[in-house]
Amino acid sequence: MHRRKLLDSLKIYRNHHEEESDLIERFIVFLEENVNCFDRQNSIGHVTGSAWLLRPDHHCVLLTHHKKLNRWLQLGGHSDGESDTLRVAIREATEESGLTVRPLDKAIFDIDIHEIPERENEPTHLHFDVRFLLETAGTDFVVSLESNDLQWVKITDIDQYTDEGSMLRMRDKWLNRLP
Repeated sequence: MHRRKLLDSLKIYRNHHEEESDLIERFIVFLEENVNCFDRQNSIGHVTGSAWLLRPDHHCVLLTHHKKLNRWLQLGGHSDGESDTLRVAIREATEESGLTVRPLDKAIFDIDIHEIPERENEPTHLHFDVRFLLETAGTDFVVSLESNDLQWVKITDIDQYTDEGSMLRMRDKWLNRLP
C-alpha cells in the first residue's frame, strides 16, 4: 500500500505530539479514505510536502513569498503522485531555491491541513501538508517563478513576516529543540 509509510510516520508523530491528536486523526482518515491522496486530481485535497529549510547556522529559515497565495510560507509543493513525502519536500525545496538540501531529520517535523482557495480551473480544496527539517550548506538561493521573493529569516523574527498559526507552531517547535 503506497500510503503505509506515511500512515506509519504519522502514528510515530502522534506519539510525540498528543496535543495535535485531532489534526493527526483528520490526516489519517483522509489517507485511509483516499487511495489517490497524492494526486492533484483528488478534488477533496491532496498530500503536499514542505521544508523547514535551515541555514547552516540553524538560526534562520528560508521563507518564500508565495506568488499565488501572496504570503510568506515555508518552501513546499504538490506530491504529484509521489508517496515519499520527504522526497517531495527535498524536491520542492531544491526547485524553489536552487539550493542543495539534505534532511536534518527523516521524521515528520510538523503537519498541517489548510484550505487552498478556488482559482481559475481549480476548486477550493485542502492541502494535507507534511513538513520536514532540512538544511543546506549554502545560502545563495535563486528565486523561482513560484515566488515573489525568498528570504532568510531569523527564526525568532518569523512573526514579523506572518501570523499564520502553523508557521508560528513550527517556529516554536524548532526553538524548543534548541539547548
